[in-house]
Amino acid sequence: MKQVLVVTIVVLCLGAVVFALRERILLAMGDFLIVQDDLRPADVIHVIAGSDYRTDYAIQLYKQGYGKQIFFTGGWCTLHDYYHGQHGQAYALEQGVPAEAIAFDDSEVMSTYAEVVRLKEFIAHSQTPIRSIMVVSDPYHMRRARLIYRWVLGERVRVWMAPVPFDLTPFQRHWWADEASRQYVRNEYLKIVYYYARYQLSWGPVRDWLASLDRD
Repeated sequence: MKQVLVVTIVVLCLGAVVFALRERILLAMGDFLIVQDDLRPADVIHVIAGSDYRTDYAIQLYKQGYGKQIFFTGGWCTLHDYYHGQHGQAYALEQGVPAEAIAFDDSEVMSTYAEVVRLKEFIAHSQTPIRSIMVVSDPYHMRRARLIYRWVLGERVRVWMAPVPFDLTPFQRHWWADEASRQYVRNEYLKIVYYYARYQLSWGPVRDWLASLDRD
């Protein structure tokens, strides 16, 4: 009986250790996707197309003095049945952001990469120099987004990542306990691999084929 008791205790202890390590590993996997820089004033706050809570946070940052202008991209959204840029502009105006502090590009886009290309064009045609960008999007989007901004904008424009706080989003930091968060984290890891293949490693027909798969 003593041996059985000892074995049972050992098994329970090992199970507790494995469970604790599992949670730490899963948390680290989610946290790796989150890139958050110290808040500092930027010339433009770029809101990557998505739900209104992204715009809410961008407006909050603007009113706190962290941006001179808010820039919206995204084009037509079949899910919401509106143009992201126009909707973002109207929403920001309703929240008290002056019209001269809002800009948007409603060109059709199929990926985050394409949105950053629209931003690059906006910077190139701006009458006032734009040397810094603050990026607003979901927490788990930020690792991939930072890669894209570096690839598209290079080193000439400083880019700071400002993820929407979890309590303002429908997602959870303990992502494995929530279906929407699980799906987001899984998809982001897949998309990081795809983006490297699409924009850094492929060429010719392979790149053209990957381009046909562009989503978000």
